[in-house]
Amino acid sequence: QVQLVESGGGLVQAGGSLRLSCAASGSIGSIETMGWYREAPGKLREASATITSDGRINYADSVKGRFTISRDNAKNTVSLQMNSLEPDDTAVYYCKMRIRTTSGNAYNYWGQGTQVTVSS
Repeated sequence: QVQLVESGGGLVQAGGSLRLSCAASGSIGSIETMGWYREAPGKLREASATITSDGRINYADSVKGRFTISRDNAKNTVSLQMNSLEPDDTAVYYCKMRIRTTSGNAYNYWGQGTQVTVSS
């Protein structure tokens, strides 16, 4: 069994900052790609930032220069530092990890989601 638990999020004014964190626990063999996705009301879930096991990072154009993704392999965590937040960043944010379990099989796991609301 593997579980992802997110923390952070909340309400912030435009221009402010928030930090999201996600920790994985359970029968973890190794973690491949980690990422943060967001789902705004009426829109499809989309990737905001991803980081591979060897540190390659991709950002959506909408967050480049404002968001920073990082991972701690020793702690099985991924974080998202969000600066210069805009009202359009308002969404439920989900972490996702592709985890190879101790059984040898790899699966995608999702966090429970955390609300980020940016007021204008």
